[in-house]
Amino acid sequence: MWEQEEEGAVAIEISEQTCIHCNVCVDICPMDVLEEGDPLPRVVYPDECWHCGACMMDCPVDAIRLVLPVWMKPVAVKVK
Repeated sequence: MWEQEEEGAVAIEISEQTCIHCNVCVDICPMDVLEEGDPLPRVVYPDECWHCGACMMDCPVDAIRLVLPVWMKPVAVKVK
């Protein structure tokens, strides 16, 4: 369901079934990490992604999922 880049860091995942190829994500990205692709927009500079979520929030069909790097993921700490 979710298309993921094969190599290196992953900034976002785009659902092949949901994406309507409007390229809003390509236009809205402040870091220009996306480019128009066939069949889906491609993440060409995943290491440059700020993980701001602009592409995910502006996607009209919710086809984008933000993938946070390990160092940004929340960690649960057990408190006594």
